[in-house]
Amino acid sequence: MEIELTSQQIQAQEIFRTFVNTEIAPYADQCDQEEKTPPETIKKLADAGYLEGGQNMDAITFGLLCEEIGRASASLLSLLTVHSMVCQAIMKWGSSSQRAHWLPKLSTGETIAAFGLTEPNIGSDAKSVETTAVLSNNSYILNGEKKWISFGQVADLFLIIAQCDGNPSAFLVERNSPGFSTEPIKGLLGFRAAMIAKVHMNDCQIPKENLVGRVGFGFSHIANTALDHGRYCVGWGCLGLGQACLDTCLSYTSQRKQFGAYLKGHQLIQQMIGDMITNIKAARLLCYHAAYLKEKGDPSLIMETSIAKYFASRMVNQVANDTVQIHGANGCSSDYPVQRYLRDAKIMEIIEGSSQMQQIIIAKSGYHGFALERRKLQQKEKAKEKA
Repeated sequence: MEIELTSQQIQAQEIFRTFVNTEIAPYADQCDQEEKTPPETIKKLADAGYLEGGQNMDAITFGLLCEEIGRASASLLSLLTVHSMVCQAIMKWGSSSQRAHWLPKLSTGETIAAFGLTEPNIGSDAKSVETTAVLSNNSYILNGEKKWISFGQVADLFLIIAQCDGNPSAFLVERNSPGFSTEPIKGLLGFRAAMIAKVHMNDCQIPKENLVGRVGFGFSHIANTALDHGRYCVGWGCLGLGQACLDTCLSYTSQRKQFGAYLKGHQLIQQMIGDMITNIKAARLLCYHAAYLKEKGDPSLIMETSIAKYFASRMVNQVANDTVQIHGANGCSSDYPVQRYLRDAKIMEIIEGSSQMQQIIIAKSGYHGFALERRKLQQKEKAKEKA
């Protein structure tokens, strides 16, 4: 597997970094404190072509984009994540008319998308959503609530998972649909600028043609496609956030003195820095491997993406925790971004499938692989006996 970046990927990375350092990083703390992302920032992302969901990028280049945005703002990473999740779902499962109508608007940022799966009573058990959809003449009538919807306060289009005749199904719901409304959620631990919202559907009426795929495809096909893409984005975003923590620590420990020496000269500080560097490098290799498989279309991508997301999200929590520890009381102050890093890092272990759900996916895959190898071995032994 080739793990060196091509000249085109290096050039793209430099462009992403310049954009992030100019347009996102200087305002990230302010956006966090005000709990909002300015519309002009979203427009700049769209104008740069970064809301296309990776459609015009190879997998590694798109990963590098997620890494750079995650380095500056986990909240803005969540926009890139959920928006591209909807793009991917429509691109793979949408009808020709849905693709023709929505993908150009989503690519240019004319339409901002959000993903509506989680509910007040339903989190990890996503296929048991309580929102319902009933076919009535040429319309679907939706009733229910969604919660913790990133950029739900401003999104124009929502991919909603609902039960239709007892089968999880997916629907495209526009903000201006009758019976549809949103409610801001404030005061969250992290991702405060992600403009998270509750979504209310009270006899919400949408055209029959807004069903994505078939009835019953909502979770097994459409939501899983979106979630797999989301985990990929989050894994790379964790890598960027971890790198931001490391960069901050390298600078801080080179400037601050304790007991007559710079912090970087103390062995216990060196131990934490050493662990940071090692774990960030390990997470980067896992993300590269997932990107390699994504580019190949390898079926093992789903498990490898779960592994990358699981490891990277756990990694960034430890790295962010050590970053605050290194900064001491300063790390708890809004004068330094590291308290935001720690708050955002915790959210990474929850979104697009919690760490515990990733463990289940990984373990099941491991047992499945073990069973296959055992069966192959038994078949070889039987073949030898016959011979």
